[in-house]
Amino acid sequence: MRFDVNCSILFTRLPLLERPAAAKAAGFDAVEFWWPFDTAVPGDREVDAFVEAIGNAGVRLVGLNFVDDIPEGGRGLVGRPGDVKRLRDNLDVAVGIAGRLGCRALNALYGNNGEPELALENLALAARKAAAIDAVVLVEALNAYESPSYPLVSVKAATDVIEAVGEPNVRFLCDLYHLARMGEDLPAALAHPLTGHVQIADDPGRGRPGTGSLPLAELLDGYEGWVGLEYKDPELDFDWITKWAPAPEGGSPRNQRGHEATTTNGQEFVT
Repeated sequence: MRFDVNCSILFTRLPLLERPAAAKAAGFDAVEFWWPFDTAVPGDREVDAFVEAIGNAGVRLVGLNFVDDIPEGGRGLVGRPGDVKRLRDNLDVAVGIAGRLGCRALNALYGNNGEPELALENLALAARKAAAIDAVVLVEALNAYESPSYPLVSVKAATDVIEAVGEPNVRFLCDLYHLARMGEDLPAALAHPLTGHVQIADDPGRGRPGTGSLPLAELLDGYEGWVGLEYKDPELDFDWITKWAPAPEGGSPRNQRGHEATTTNGQEFVT
């Protein structure tokens, strides 16, 4: 298990291009973002600046949304007839950024009140473009309390869509916070053969682990993939990670931020 920081919900007091370096300074080797631009097709300078910010920070981009309308209070464009051009114009841009940065997971939010046939068509198109860089397209289930117009609010609903798309590189984004709010079987969701990425926040409150009641450490014990930290925490307190990472017998502690930590005189130093 390795943690990456979603810099669209954490470090948000900083300008967007400063957040990857802040994540690195906090000890993380990887980040993910919702769509980080104001338009579906940003200019080359904007794209280059984003790519350089990731590279200069020395972090890996492990997840990126296709264009979404989250800042406007929406939940994606994949199934929305009025946004077909906006979405399709974005596909090559998002895949291009992912390809430049070695990102292998692109999240395609289904959209509120989307049309199923259009959603399947757009997901298949996105998957074929993502396949060119050996990436997967993720389909996410949200919770109906915060997203009452979003059609995919269960593991079954999301995986049914994935299977209907019929492309081999479409996977399930397993967000334990959303699934917990819907009363889903979390161990089963994590073990689902279509699960391709995991995100976490505690429940209730969508805060950092330990602020709610979810047994996240227990649930993720043994999980070997990236885990996106997609929670709200203005304090940016990551001390909970150390509590999840006791030292193995005869070894140094694993801080789970993508690298090893060594200890000298009781202090932890990231390497």
